[in-house]
Amino acid sequence: MTMRAARLSGSTGLTAALVAVLLVLTGCASLPESSAPQALGTIDREPTSEGPTPPIAGRDPDLLLRDFLQATADPTNRHLAARQYMTPAASAQWDDSTSTTIVEKPDTLLESRDGDRATYRIRAQRMAELSADGAYRAVNEPTLENKIEMVKVDGEWRIAELPDGVVMDITAFTKSYRRYVLYFADPSGNTAVPDLRWLSVPKNQLTQRLLSLLSEGPHGAIGAVVRNQLATPVALRGPITKANGDPDDVGVGLGGVRLDFAGAAALSQRDKELLAGQVVLTLAQADIPGPYMLLADGRPLDERYATNGWSAADVQYLSPSVQAQNRIGLHALRDGALTQVTDNGVVETPGYFGSVNNLQSAALSPDGQLVAAVADAGRPAPEPPRTLMVGTYGGPAFPVAEGGSITRPSWTGDGSAAWAVIDGDRVIRAVNDRATGTVSVQGVDISGLTADPAGPALRLPITELRISRTGVRAALIADGKVYVAVVERRPDGGYALTAPVPVAVGLSTKATSLSWIGGDTLLIAREGNIDPVSTVLIDGSEWTPVTSQNLTPPVRVITAAPGAQYVADSRGVLELTSNTTSELHYWTEMPGLVGTDAAPVLPG
Repeated sequence: MTMRAARLSGSTGLTAALVAVLLVLTGCASLPESSAPQALGTIDREPTSEGPTPPIAGRDPDLLLRDFLQATADPTNRHLAARQYMTPAASAQWDDSTSTTIVEKPDTLLESRDGDRATYRIRAQRMAELSADGAYRAVNEPTLENKIEMVKVDGEWRIAELPDGVVMDITAFTKSYRRYVLYFADPSGNTAVPDLRWLSVPKNQLTQRLLSLLSEGPHGAIGAVVRNQLATPVALRGPITKANGDPDDVGVGLGGVRLDFAGAAALSQRDKELLAGQVVLTLAQADIPGPYMLLADGRPLDERYATNGWSAADVQYLSPSVQAQNRIGLHALRDGALTQVTDNGVVETPGYFGSVNNLQSAALSPDGQLVAAVADAGRPAPEPPRTLMVGTYGGPAFPVAEGGSITRPSWTGDGSAAWAVIDGDRVIRAVNDRATGTVSVQGVDISGLTADPAGPALRLPITELRISRTGVRAALIADGKVYVAVVERRPDGGYALTAPVPVAVGLSTKATSLSWIGGDTLLIAREGNIDPVSTVLIDGSEWTPVTSQNLTPPVRVITAAPGAQYVADSRGVLELTSNTTSELHYWTEMPGLVGTDAAPVLPG
């Protein structure tokens, strides 16, 4: 099931407002760069609602129940829209705050009906749970069954008894809710870490809601490994307004946002920049336009932006999508050696990795200076057949670990360590000391994966492990299933993988390979001929098949970066391309990279 966040379309009113703004702008010869930002007006003003639509008169009870499962997707006024379908007594007793469950294809099954009373059972496939803070969690749990008692009130069927908690149809969820991204800082303060939320909020209340969620902090286990600059002793001070101080319709149309943070004046310069990065990236991603006038205890947070305010471009360097950009080009394995794909063809790389013919997989550090690769040792049993080699690009390499199987290595964003899994159950970090050129091997604690108290235990073996560029998450395939775990650094300097969350639930075939696209999306390959390549968000939402046009399964390896996706299928290496005149996507063979031993290699 593909789930996408719904977006509201424009209207004739919007068009008229845009024309009015354009007429104003065309009357201006130029705007001085030093002028303070001014609100040019308000567009996209949301229509005034007179309240939720009442139930359809004369509705049969089974159809009324289906309407009810649509109405529950409106959380306004404690789900007032849904409460209209209940008797006053049932509405008073119903607690909508206990849980929110998203279901697919609900059935309304009649159990009994006698005059003005009826009993129904709602049966549906659980898809996800939504927490109060908007965090989405995909589930693969038993079918939901709720017993519903109905009575006639003044000739109309109403719900008289129902379990606590909200149940909503996925179709209604996608219409009412939209995905937003909160941003926090990684431990080093070098990149922003995304935290996805699904909200149903009027646009004129969205700025306040997002900032409130930022101040509450990240959701779940990731809270232990990220930094939040909008936390005690820093807090919002005074009202949120447009850049010119107008308190009405903040975040709707033009005019920017003005925010004052108490306690922020005492922050270091770097922490002020991280605070601005969190706030600006979060608001910009939500289509709340700038300029963003950020104050610290009543004075500019940073004097450089005192006049014109902050823009998304000023903090874009913190974006995980920017951090994940491929800056060293495409490489590939061919005939067991590391090669570089250039405009003039495929050429062998210099040094050890380009001169051998026994490499099974390889990974490049983000700056392209280091290489980690799995080599066929060529030794007879019972000697370990695989060796993890680490070295410099164009230089020598040396063995750091061996085993019966070793996963494709994965470098951290700063190139300090390459991660791999030995024999499916032992995770290691090959830590590189750039000052001395030495590499040490450090074991990683994975007990939190196999004995997670918060959910079902992950089953070994681990056959793929990829570290995100933010460094705080790891995507992995275990027993053919896809998980996202938290990378936790311990006080003693050790590392652990904890809190695994299943993200590609309900797969009918086993996953075989995966890769990060930016900071919140995974590209996944799986067995079989039907939808062998898909994308999914890190919370398990928006599972979206990628075109299989020109693919010849099985898909063996995938690798990705923002704007670039590559796979290796049964014929060779292919790149996802698009038609310049349409939105049609298809896979294109890479010249010189044919055969079952060819595989694409990108940094990471």
